[in-house]
This record gives sequence, C-alpha cells and structure tokens, in this order.
Amino acid sequence: MTALAPIMEAFFTNRLMTQQAASPHTIASYRDTFKLLLGYLHTRTGKLPARLNLTDLDAAMIGDFLQHLETVRGNSVASRNTRLAAIHSLFRYASLQAPQHANLISRVLAIQTKRTTKTIVTFLSRAELDALLGAPDLATWHGRRDHALLILAAQTGLRVSELTGLSIGAVHLGAAAHIYCRGKGRKDRCTPLTTHTKQVLSGWLDDRQPAADTDPLFCTRPGGALSHDAVEHLIKKHARTAAEDCPSLQGKTVTPHTLRHTAAMELLHAGVDITVIALWLGHESPTTTRIYLHADMALKEKALARTTPPSTTPDRYQAPDTLLAFLDQL
Repeated sequence: MTALAPIMEAFFTNRLMTQQAASPHTIASYRDTFKLLLGYLHTRTGKLPARLNLTDLDAAMIGDFLQHLETVRGNSVASRNTRLAAIHSLFRYASLQAPQHANLISRVLAIQTKRTTKTIVTFLSRAELDALLGAPDLATWHGRRDHALLILAAQTGLRVSELTGLSIGAVHLGAAAHIYCRGKGRKDRCTPLTTHTKQVLSGWLDDRQPAADTDPLFCTRPGGALSHDAVEHLIKKHARTAAEDCPSLQGKTVTPHTLRHTAAMELLHAGVDITVIALWLGHESPTTTRIYLHADMALKEKALARTTPPSTTPDRYQAPDTLLAFLDQL
C-alpha cells in the first residue's frame, strides 16, 4: 500500500513549484482539481483524504469522478478535460515515485480526453455593449468600480485572471496611456487605452485614494482583490439590469470572456489584421484568433456579395440548345 498524501504533496512542492516553476494560475487550477477529487473520494469511500492510498484512485474511480463532474456538477466537457489533465500530470509523477503500481497508473493515464464541439463565440453588439456599460449606478462606489472594470475589459480584452491580477501601478495614464499585465504563459504585454477608458480609470483611481501602487486596481470595499467569481457575478448582475432596456441581452449568457470576445470583434470590424488582434489578446498563435472570423457574419456576407456579379439575380440553368434540352428531359 502506498499513501497518496506524500506523493501529492511532493508533486506540488517538488514537481510544480521547484522543478517546473509553474505559474500560480496552474497551481491553483491543479489544487482545485484535487480538492474536488478528494472530496468525491471521501464521499465514495468514507476515508479522510490523508488516509487514502494510491490504489483508491484506480481508473474506474477516476472515470466515475469525471462522469460526476459532468452530470452532477454540470461542468462542460472542456472543464472535464482540464481536470483530467491535472490528474494525468499527478500520475505521471507518481509513476516515478511508486513504480510498483505501474499497472494501475498506466490504466489511469490511458483515460482519453473527450472531444468537444467547437461552438461559435458569443459577443455583444454595440447596442448591447452600450446597455451593459450603462447599467452600473455611478452614484455609488461599487457602481463606479464596476463601470471602470467593464470599460477596461471591453476595450482591452483582458482575461478575467489578468483583470483581477492588475495592480494600481500597472496603469499608466500619461502620454501613450496603456495598461501592463503578465498574462497566460507568463507573456508580458502592454495594451493601449482609448481616451474614454483613460478618463474612466482616472476617475476610478481618484476613488481608490489613498492607495499604493501594489494594491489591486479593482478591489472589494475592505481593499482585497476581486475573485474570479466576484467578477462573474457583477457582470451577470449588470447584464440582467441592461436586459431591461436591451431585449436582445435576455437570450445571452454574458461572462467575463464574452467581453474579451467583444473586444476582439470590435477590432476585427475596424479592419485590424488578425495577427495584430492575436498580439492584442495575448494569443500564442494567430490560429487561435481565427475563431473570430467564423463568428463574424458581416464578414461572411461581404464575401458572399463578391461572388455574385452586380445587377444579376440568381436563376435556374436553361439549356441553350434544343439537343441539350432534349437530353435534360431524359
């Protein structure tokens, strides 16, 4: 019997933190996966997490856990695959620490990821975006904070983790105003700010005084950084308010990533090259950015219009010869 606890602890401290120098976001994602897994195992086996053995995590149990994520917790296939990737990483490390369990480990590593359906991205039209940005109550401190966050997210396309990780020192409102962030894959990038965004952030920073450069840009009333869930909650709250004046929002699920997609579509409609949009969003490759070409119906309609000669209307083919007409009737 091999205890699970020392292997999992060494996986985080030695493999992820020391050897791989994994980012805090990766460590947090793996941590959440194993908290869910250990809670599920406790429910199934009655064992406390510290008492579990590696043999308690066989392929059948892992498969049941993944099914539980989809059917009970309502996670998407993409989330399920993310959890499985974390489990695979742990078991690859365990194969070196507990080679006597090679058969069990190989069965877990053989669990395949599920194929996902590639849906068209959801974004907001200009009218919908204006309604959302106008939803917060600017007479309140929270309303001004939310308004500044929404403006910045919709203009820069920052990921929610990048928004919550921003410090006051990351905002530069002088000449060539921009915001600096370290995003996914530890890529640093600076995103320029429009005059309107600059004015809104300037007003919000006045509300934040006194504050140090290291303090979070968007914070709770006591001064702590907003969480991912808090940002998602406030966006959904203001989307419900905006839907009262903009009926098309009633059928849309608006998330932080929706604002990121909206920023990309605004750039695309403005004629910005797709490679520039990839750099703007911090994509690893322009290939990822092509999803916005698929979502842009106006662009497809322009392409269709170019295939139809001017001053013509579609019609059925008519045989130009009596012999061809005879053959068509056969």
